[in-house]
Amino acid sequence: MSVVSTTPASQDACYISLLGLAEYFRTSQPPNIKKCIQCLQALFTFQPPSKVEARTHLQMGQVLMAYTCNIDLARRHLEQAWSIAEPLMNFDDVKFDTASLLAQLHLQTEQSSHAKAMLRRAVELSQNNVYWHCKLLLQLSQIHASDREYSLASDLLAVGAESAEEAGATYLKVLFLLSRAMILMIERKTNDVLALLNSAGQIIDNNIPNPHQKEYLKVFFLVLQVCYYLALGQVKTVKPSLKQLQMSIQTIMAPNWPSDESIFGGNQLEMFVWLPKEQLYVLVYLVTVSHSMMAGYMDKAQKYTEKALTQIEKLKQQEDKSILSVFKVILLEHIVMCRMVMGNRELAIREIAAARDVCLAVPHRNLLKRHSAQLHCLIGLYSMSTSFFEHAERQFLVCVNETTERDLKLFANLNLAIIYLRTKREADLKQILDAVSTENTHTYSSQALMGGFYYVQGLHAFHKSSFHEAKRFLRETLKMANAEDLNRLTSCSLVLLSHVFLSIGNSKESMNMVTPAMQLASKIPDIHVQLWGSAILKDLHRMSKDAQHEKEAYANHVKYSENLIADQRKCVQSAHHELINWFQGNPPVTSNSSLNPAVAVPTTETSTSALQQPQQPTAQFGQFY
Repeated sequence: MSVVSTTPASQDACYISLLGLAEYFRTSQPPNIKKCIQCLQALFTFQPPSKVEARTHLQMGQVLMAYTCNIDLARRHLEQAWSIAEPLMNFDDVKFDTASLLAQLHLQTEQSSHAKAMLRRAVELSQNNVYWHCKLLLQLSQIHASDREYSLASDLLAVGAESAEEAGATYLKVLFLLSRAMILMIERKTNDVLALLNSAGQIIDNNIPNPHQKEYLKVFFLVLQVCYYLALGQVKTVKPSLKQLQMSIQTIMAPNWPSDESIFGGNQLEMFVWLPKEQLYVLVYLVTVSHSMMAGYMDKAQKYTEKALTQIEKLKQQEDKSILSVFKVILLEHIVMCRMVMGNRELAIREIAAARDVCLAVPHRNLLKRHSAQLHCLIGLYSMSTSFFEHAERQFLVCVNETTERDLKLFANLNLAIIYLRTKREADLKQILDAVSTENTHTYSSQALMGGFYYVQGLHAFHKSSFHEAKRFLRETLKMANAEDLNRLTSCSLVLLSHVFLSIGNSKESMNMVTPAMQLASKIPDIHVQLWGSAILKDLHRMSKDAQHEKEAYANHVKYSENLIADQRKCVQSAHHELINWFQGNPPVTSNSSLNPAVAVPTTETSTSALQQPQQPTAQFGQFY
């Protein structure tokens, strides 16, 4: 077959026709991807100029990545596009789009080092193009942050802020500053976070003329501010910021608010959005749930969780973005702890199984890697609350070994301490309390978790009958809890203090402590504190010869006890209960279609005398991420 010579004009016509056909097949309903690829492939037979060839390889890579599972072929086309485009001048869009896509593809195949190398080269080449330079810096810093290389991520974001400032792109500069504050928050560099937030806040207030962009930046700023206070356990201090955040998100979600495209589509250096408004809406629910749980408002936490999960399912039907799975897992982690406080442990293990399912459904198990330690911690709490102490201990130890997150490590260790206390392992208890004390005396700053640490020490002193020492620790806990409205910590401390006073025969002070403890516990509601408090009240009324109130307290104690025993039976009959035996690798898939009769129901001791057998609440002193 003879080769027909073609003029440049007719060649251009061929390219345009084939590209048009390829796009026609791609956008058909349903798309005809095979014919789309054939049209693009046909372009190469005309030996097109370098720029056309590079662009076509890029398009091939994009189509293969979006519509097929042929990762290797997509990579080959993108690598060819990069090798042709890299040395070409004035070809930035194709060059850097290719680099960005290649990095994404390397991440899909778990080759983050290749992705970083690709992006570092692209960042170096893009210094004269502010838009691409900033976009690639954000992408590269995201990968470093995902790999927990926070210092490198922070440095790249600082470079981005400088580049945006030099280009006069104030909106983009604030995005970089807030992103960097988020990374520093993860690193626990609290002073640096505060300085960055103050700097960004002033720019938002004074230098962002576009009211819609200003509101978006304000939401980002307020989310970080709320998370900052919650990380410090400052539940009371955070309330004004949280209220402002809730008002801002209502403004953005109002029907007359313009679309994201119209707000950010005008200027290339303003085409950067932290999260679209629908995802921001879910995020505000999430931080509200976190606040409610930490403050001890379990009913509120449940209500907001249900609303957030409904919103996530709606968004997933439109487009199943990976961040929605992250939000869902974090919401489930919160609600699991609420369920356990309220004594609904069978619901808790079901929701742990739901969180596991979300983690397993995400490709490459990245979500499971990030949340495995939290899942082990939750299963540890569940095992402890159902009296499977050996399983609980192993789960907490796995959590401590897997995580690098200081809050989570401390949280797991505090619960380990309670297990050692309840199983009378004094040497192990001393070792863990000494280790926690050494690690956190001067460096730790969370009111909630440090209050929890003092509570555990108070509980330890009480078990040793060192009542004066117990009072000292518990007063310290109460001081911290009351200062920041940490209601659950307050109720736990009050009921234990009441028991201390009862043990030394001071019935008046005991009653002064147990009464507000029970009031708070019924508001939360916390069945464990109610069970413990009702046992103390029964003894106090017996001592004061108040038969009627003694009878009422005893009836309440029996009611709480029976509720917990009934829930315990449901737990061990659930197939999800098998999760307590997961200590490594991927969690087992469980289903309630079959039950596991081999699991024994541990006895739940509910003594009628608080002096003989104190009913101690499970230690969950705050959220753990």
